Amino acid sequence: MANNKLEIDNEKLLVPELVEEWDEFDDNAIKSIIAVCTVLILILSSGIIFIAWNNWWNEDLIGPGSFLTSRQQNYENLVGFSNLELTGEGVIVCIVDSGIDITHPDLRHIELNGWKDFISSKTYSYDDHGHGTMMAGIMSAKGGLKGLANEVNLLIAKALSKDGTGSDEVVSEAIDWCRENNAEIISLSLGGAPGIMPSFLGGDLVEESVNNAMDEGIYVVAAAGNDGEEDTDDDVDSPCSVENVICVGGVGIDGTIWSGSSKGSNDFQLFPPKLSRQDPDKKPELVAPADSIPVLVSTNSGSNEPSKATYGTASGTSAATVYVSSAIALMLEENPSISRNGAQGGSLDNIEQVKQWIKESCLPKSNSDEHDEYYGYGLLQVNLLVNKST
Repeated sequence: MANNKLEIDNEKLLVPELVEEWDEFDDNAIKSIIAVCTVLILILSSGIIFIAWNNWWNEDLIGPGSFLTSRQQNYENLVGFSNLELTGEGVIVCIVDSGIDITHPDLRHIELNGWKDFISSKTYSYDDHGHGTMMAGIMSAKGGLKGLANEVNLLIAKALSKDGTGSDEVVSEAIDWCRENNAEIISLSLGGAPGIMPSFLGGDLVEESVNNAMDEGIYVVAAAGNDGEEDTDDDVDSPCSVENVICVGGVGIDGTIWSGSSKGSNDFQLFPPKLSRQDPDKKPELVAPADSIPVLVSTNSGSNEPSKATYGTASGTSAATVYVSSAIALMLEENPSISRNGAQGGSLDNIEQVKQWIKESCLPKSNSDEHDEYYGYGLLQVNLLVNKST
């Protein structure tokens, strides 16, 4: 019995020892696991911090940044681009400006349908002023900023020099070139371009070229001008003043008129002689975003060196013009029959019908049905315009 008791006691004595050994093993294992997990967490945290830092760097220092992308989205919401799946695919748009820098990362996808340098006769595309790149980017960018109609087929006519000036004759030739190269829309951000002199556009040559283009059913969209705060602001700039040109004024982010946007003079006057304008041709016809618009900035100054991914803002009715040109491109994509070569297009009558749709689809100022000499028939609503056309 004693031996049995002793064996039993020994078993009892051995059990605590075994338990203590296992407890000690468990503690070490847990400590090891905790140590490994701690190291992993530190490594992963460092990676997450790096990724977050890298994203911040790329967005805010290399890319356009949250301010610009948010502002762009707010403007698109304001004028009805946001919920449209149209891209302007297949529509031929000719931009007459200072050129284009297709080395900018947001424009490298572009294969131009045509390029013509009326200043220096260079066969390769470039932009030694920068304004043309800004305007092309509003329409065609793909990258940090997204263009409003970035699948259009682009024709680029360089008619402005590196200091932003040009002549009536050169601009006229550029418009003729657009017409001869099958443009369906001609976008003229000339009279309303910041840093670009509007005074050279006032002669008969440009207006004659514009009328010839519209006679073939080409939609001509032009800037109202940026002299709204000046005492000499008697009317919108030429060729915006031409009857069937779609003339565009500008607004800010809240939809109110941008202070620099030119007003239209629509009443009869004796000198200089001008007949009173009738609906839907009162100037400006409509307004679109013009205040601190997110844009691409060219850094190569016309050289062949690749441009950096640089962004900024620009104000002026020139930007508003591209918004409307892009809206017309989406409209023609949705309803190609009213394009220049469409079944119902190819005539001035068709342009007059579209101008009536513009008048009916715009959001009027203060819910008024009257034309305003600054606000036109109202604020662009591209979604409603597209619906009107179908």
